[in-house]
Amino acid sequence: MFENLQSRFAAIFGKLRSGKRVDERAVKEAVREVRLAFLEADVNYQATREFCRQIEEKALGVQVLAGLNPAQQVIKIVYDTMVEMLGGEKQKLALMPGQQERIMLVGLQGSGKTTTAAKLAARLRQDGRKPILIAGDIHRPAAIKQLEVVGRQVGVPVFSMGTDVDPATIAKEGTKKAKADDLDTIILDTAGRLHIDEQMMAEVKRVRESWHPTLTLLVVDAMVGQDAVNQARHFHENLDLDGTILTKLDGDTRGGAAISVRYVTRKPIYFAGTGEKLSDFEFFYPDRMASRILGMGDVLTLIEKAQQAVDQDEALALQKKILENTFTLDDFLSQIRNVRKMGGLGSLMSLLPGMGSSNMMEELDMEEEDMKHVEAIVLSMTPSERTDHRLINGSRKRRIARGSGTSMQDVNRLLKQFVQMQQMMRAVASQGMAAGAKAAKKKLKMSKKIMKKMQGMRGMFPGF
Repeated sequence: MFENLQSRFAAIFGKLRSGKRVDERAVKEAVREVRLAFLEADVNYQATREFCRQIEEKALGVQVLAGLNPAQQVIKIVYDTMVEMLGGEKQKLALMPGQQERIMLVGLQGSGKTTTAAKLAARLRQDGRKPILIAGDIHRPAAIKQLEVVGRQVGVPVFSMGTDVDPATIAKEGTKKAKADDLDTIILDTAGRLHIDEQMMAEVKRVRESWHPTLTLLVVDAMVGQDAVNQARHFHENLDLDGTILTKLDGDTRGGAAISVRYVTRKPIYFAGTGEKLSDFEFFYPDRMASRILGMGDVLTLIEKAQQAVDQDEALALQKKILENTFTLDDFLSQIRNVRKMGGLGSLMSLLPGMGSSNMMEELDMEEEDMKHVEAIVLSMTPSERTDHRLINGSRKRRIARGSGTSMQDVNRLLKQFVQMQQMMRAVASQGMAAGAKAAKKKLKMSKKIMKKMQGMRGMFPGF
């Protein structure tokens, strides 16, 4: 995600940090690099110009904050401006508890509206609401069937009336059904086209005017780049959008859509689709997204994903193994299974600071099919081999490859990845221990100061 922008910003920030001083010339050079990076990333030209203007204005007119050198100050300005451009704070859907709410999803065909409808329904159900999906796309072949399938997968009812009924009528009848079944959140999937045309726009406008949705949300494919701006502008002019949902953000190497859509509509981005699975759906946090775009990682999202997928006792046991340097291939397999739950290793690594475009991330990244191969390879090993990978010589590798239906190269690659993960975990553990020792030393120093003050107070307070 955002690989191009991450690498460009890493170079820009690296140049700022390595410079002896950050003067007006250095700031203007950095702003020029930011402008080029944005235009290459398909960011809207007006958004790019406004972003660069703000950075230059703030960087040249601000006093350096205590504790920050000039380079850090400029980086902070870039980050703060990016957060502001993406919306400032996370926005929640304005849904009133105990009240029936109507959400209308609009967008072009292929943007992922139908899948997004199910993802949104699942998310709202987690928040305590009772959703229903309405199949209002009567034009695309198999659209109703697809909504029924994904609705069943997330456990949400689907209302449909076939392809011969007007979408406005379907919306009204679906609302009656929701009221009868005591369901408080109606999500309407509307028809799209491959391109914006008058017929499609007229239909969604007519449905909106007769159905009166609480929220009209545009679903935009983040991978279409500059065209996302055209879609957002056209739909907003015709429908007065309440917000947007970005899909396929995991495949957006450029990052232009996220910045441009928010700038053009001035409406919040509520959610981001980050994969094909129905669970790959996140709240859109402007601060976290800015951090990802700038290559600073997104540790908070990583922690949230881990909390959802990993049992706390299991995590504590793993921590102990890492500290004791007893991490085995069985543990590796267990973590691979957890990683599959959280969206894949590449997705998680991209959330770590500095890892967005690193070579190590490319080496460690695994697709779903690769993870299945890993599972087969590890399960083809003996218990002693899984405990000590150094036992695995050439003949054992051949046996494991035959047993797992893979090749010697696959076995070698897995062992290499395992060793890299061991090294990474050892490094993280040693850093944590060093930080702990430093904190303990600081704490001891503070304790001595406090003890001295307490001794000085004894004369003031008898019996102290």
